[in-house]
Amino acid sequence: MTNPKPRLAIIPGDPSGIGPELIAKLLNEDGICDVANIVLIGDAHVWEQGAQQAGLPVELVQTEEGAIETQGGVSWLPLETIHPDEVRIAEVTVSGGRSSLLCLNKALDLAVEGKVDGVLFAPFNKAALTRAGMNAEDEHRYMARYLGFQGYHSEINVLGDLMTTRVTSHIGLKDVAAHITPGAVKKAIGLAEDTLKRAGKARPHIAVAALNPHAGDNGKFGREEIDILQPVIDAAQAKQKNVTGPWPSDTVFLKARRGEVDAVVTMYHDQGQIAIKLMGFDRGVTVAGGLPIPVATPAHGTAFDIAGQNKANVGATVQAFNLLVRMARIHRAAHVAA
Repeated sequence: MTNPKPRLAIIPGDPSGIGPELIAKLLNEDGICDVANIVLIGDAHVWEQGAQQAGLPVELVQTEEGAIETQGGVSWLPLETIHPDEVRIAEVTVSGGRSSLLCLNKALDLAVEGKVDGVLFAPFNKAALTRAGMNAEDEHRYMARYLGFQGYHSEINVLGDLMTTRVTSHIGLKDVAAHITPGAVKKAIGLAEDTLKRAGKARPHIAVAALNPHAGDNGKFGREEIDILQPVIDAAQAKQKNVTGPWPSDTVFLKARRGEVDAVVTMYHDQGQIAIKLMGFDRGVTVAGGLPIPVATPAHGTAFDIAGQNKANVGATVQAFNLLVRMARIHRAAHVAA
């Protein structure tokens, strides 16, 4: 009989940050092992460091890769990635970035091999990843490249039942308008819809934010809403998709906060990020939208200012875990059915 619980790989993130502490706290939350089988990947001393920082127990029960399928509760797959003397709390280091990448690679390998159904990673430090040789703009593009995935993908930010994605991401504000094209907007809407469905939402309501003030005010402040956004929205509605807009960006998140929409597609990075972080910084989750395997992480960073001080709030990590469980369960069921 197939185990109905999904199998999740969890990695500690940058050992110099709050990641190991966060995972120790997560593992001590009630009911964690009731909803998923977990395999911890990484160095014993890093997991022990997290336990010490959190003042909580983390039992490392070693497993073999082939036994992950039948393991119950929490098991540990040893992986030597960093010497204890190389861990520098609250510092950006090449060794910390290398450790992060090695753990991520192993977790992705297990997912590709079908040994786990999803991956949860504690916060990475982008500067450390770059110094360690990450051959991509960020970890999401790195994962796509590592997996050989060439389809459309982008990070999706999640707060409770609300998801946001964006047409443009890490580019200068002066370059945004040139990248707002019908194809890019259509892909962003499709990514939001697909990710919500993978999380169990049958027919999500997706609101598209405008680019210009007052949604362009009938072309007075720009024609992107008239020439680009509205035709894409009309085409989606013609296919019976629950897509609305373009909504002025200073009001669309009021609708979102009231629960009237399931996702907001924004035009640029800060248009959505500021709103989401104001609404719930300690609960935000980032999903690797579009990738063939479920991957989630808390939306905040490595928080070097509080690393090693037992001050890290586990709220976003718990939310990331819960969302990943939902996505991994659907992913597992789909692959079993196939």
